[in-house]
Parts: sequence; structure tokens; C-alpha cells
Amino acid sequence: MKIFLMVLLAMGGLASNAAMADAGLDLAKAKNCMACHAVANKVVGPAYKDVAAKYAGQKDAEAKLVAKVIKGGSGVWGAIPMPANTQVSEAEAHTLVKWVLSQK
Repeated sequence: MKIFLMVLLAMGGLASNAAMADAGLDLAKAKNCMACHAVANKVVGPAYKDVAAKYAGQKDAEAKLVAKVIKGGSGVWGAIPMPANTQVSEAEAHTLVKWVLSQK
């Protein structure tokens, strides 16, 4: 019985991770983030996997990146600045950033 419960709980966690992955990617597409970014390759901006690697283990990574998504930023990944994304709400920015940071 314990094993069954453990398997059931693990499956629930996998389902929620898959849902987060789908929601993050769908949101990135809907908000036109994929025009400048891709998951694995640099486009105009850095690949999401590279962003996740750069910010891995940083306690304030989510807050920093949410601010960059909303307000834009420059000087971290080269000469081309990231424009502000006024169409992205703060809640959506958190969803996007959590998804980006989960990329491996």
C-alpha cells in the first residue's frame, strides 16, 4: 500500500511538471518570446537553456528575471537589449521565468 501511494504521489508530481512545461512554452509562444529566443539555440537573445544555466543556484534569479521580462534589460547577453514586455503581466512573467529556469 505504501508503494502504491508513493507511486501515485510521484505521478501527480510528474503531471504537474508536465503541465508547467506546457503552460510555460505555450505562454512563451503566445507572448511572442520565441521571436527572439529558443529553448536550445541562441536566436537574437540567448537560449532558454543558457539562461537557466547562468542563473542556476541563484536565490534571487526568479525576481531578477521577472523584472527583465517586464522592464527589459541590456548588457548581460551582448549588445542587443531585451525590450520591455508590457503585454506580459507579473503573474505571467513568473510563470515564464519558472519555466525558463526549469530548462536543462
